[in-house]
Amino acid sequence: MEQDIDELIRRRIRGLRLAKGWSLDNLAARCFMSPSTLSRIETGGRRIALDQLVPLARALGTTLDDLVATDEDGDVLIRPEPEHRPGVTSWLLSRERAVAGVTVAKMRLDDSLSDTAQVHPGREWFTVLSGRARLELGDRVVVVEPGQAAEFSTMVPHRISAFPGSGGLEILSIFDRDGERAHLHD
Repeated sequence: MEQDIDELIRRRIRGLRLAKGWSLDNLAARCFMSPSTLSRIETGGRRIALDQLVPLARALGTTLDDLVATDEDGDVLIRPEPEHRPGVTSWLLSRERAVAGVTVAKMRLDDSLSDTAQVHPGREWFTVLSGRARLELGDRVVVVEPGQAAEFSTMVPHRISAFPGSGGLEILSIFDRDGERAHLHD
C-alpha cells in the first residue's frame, strides 16, 4: 500500500511538471533541490521525504493534501437534485467542498426580475447554455448570448436575469465560496 502511494505521488509530480512544460532543471530550481535529486524522486531511485513534498507542492501550484491524496475516487458520478427558489432552479454539479473552494452549478432563471443586485468578495464566471442573459454590473448592462461567457469581480453590484418575455435562461456558473453562499443558499 505504501509503495502504491509513493508511486502515485511520483506520477503526480512528473505529470504536473510536464503539464507545465517544465524540465527537471526548471522544477528543481523552483523548489531548491538538485535536478538529479528530483529525477531520482520521480523515477523511484530515492524515497520521498516530507520536507521535499512541501516545496514540490508549492512549486507545482498544488497543495500537499492534493499531492498525497489516494486516487480512490469511488463513485465519480454526481447526481444533482434540483433546488427551487422563487424564479430560480439550481443544480449543484460539484461535490460539497469541491477542489480549491470552487462550486459549479447549473441554474435556470425564469423571466421574472431577480432580487436586488448583490455585492460580495470574489469573482464569478458563467456561460449561457440557452436564452439570453442580462448581466447588470453597477450601471452597465451587458447582454450575454448562448455560447458566450462572462467573468467579473463580485465586488461590483451585480445581477443576472433572463430578458423579460424570453421564456427563461439556463446558465452554467462557477462560484468561489463567497459566491456560493450569496447565490446558492438562502
